[in-house]
Amino acid sequence: MKKETVIKIAAGAAASAAGVATGIGSAMLFNRTLPRPAGTSEDIIKEFADPAKMAEYRLSTAPVGEWMEKQNLEDVFIHSGDGLVLHAYYLPAETPSGRLVMLHHGFTSNAMDNSTHAMFFHSQGYEVLLLDARAHGKSEGQYVGFGILDRFDTLDWVRYCRERFGNDIRIVLHGTSMGGATVLMALGLPEIQETVSAVIADCAYTSPYDIFAYVIQKDYHLPAAPILKATEIRSKAVAGYGFSDCSTLDALKDNQVPVLLIHGKEDRFVPTWMSEKNYEVCPSKKRLLLVENAGHGSSVFENRELYEQTEKEFLEDVFAQEKEKDEVKAAENAEEKTEVDD
Repeated sequence: MKKETVIKIAAGAAASAAGVATGIGSAMLFNRTLPRPAGTSEDIIKEFADPAKMAEYRLSTAPVGEWMEKQNLEDVFIHSGDGLVLHAYYLPAETPSGRLVMLHHGFTSNAMDNSTHAMFFHSQGYEVLLLDARAHGKSEGQYVGFGILDRFDTLDWVRYCRERFGNDIRIVLHGTSMGGATVLMALGLPEIQETVSAVIADCAYTSPYDIFAYVIQKDYHLPAAPILKATEIRSKAVAGYGFSDCSTLDALKDNQVPVLLIHGKEDRFVPTWMSEKNYEVCPSKKRLLLVENAGHGSSVFENRELYEQTEKEFLEDVFAQEKEKDEVKAAENAEEKTEVDD
């Protein structure tokens, strides 16, 4: 057999093997990410903390669960722009402060997994809305939106809150992991920037494409580009979006809303550099908190005091500046009225 023939056969075999690997990888990625999840992913639980820490976290958060069971939660439903019924739990403030927080959970999670955050914000006088993302919990949807679709759902919830509580309500968007990416992507919508007071994003990835590429290369040691390209074709056909259709970096580049970014230094699922990159490109008032010894989504459990104190200080500063601006504007309006009367 000629040398050229052998080379051609080998090249064809290699290409065929690569094609098979891409097809298998694409099918695995699609099936493990896009369809509605049955429950919390074991892979994500492993990234959250080791077994010993998980036991410690469960023990420390047991009172939160007991507290949450005693609360009078209201089931709230709205329709998304593409016709899905979306669900949230509403926890009313005991002493209203004119502030509201919308809590966004992560991939394969649900609204009640934000109970620790709900308890904190409730103690600060906030109206609390615990959202079920599309294709999660009690919300409808066949396919996960990974923030790209969910950012529009967030806008629908903001509109609902302003209609229910009035246009003067101060809204804070809070999200973890996929929820963190969602609230940052939502900042790319002008109406969100006009109506939201602050955003808190915990361990947010920069885009579905970026996080999928990172996991494919880290865990499976496969070339990400061909697998993502093949999977995107199917995603666009059945779920209506591609993995690069939006990124937090694009959404943040013209942002004027104050942003608090939080990330665990030991996060092996969403790398810390993604929050560092988000911080770098954000031109608005911002703060970055990196939590020692915290894995993916576990910063609040690893150091709850630091986490909540940082949130409190950041938001009090934001609202103090908003109050100052409101007072200046009121004085200017009063002056203009006096001039007209004269």
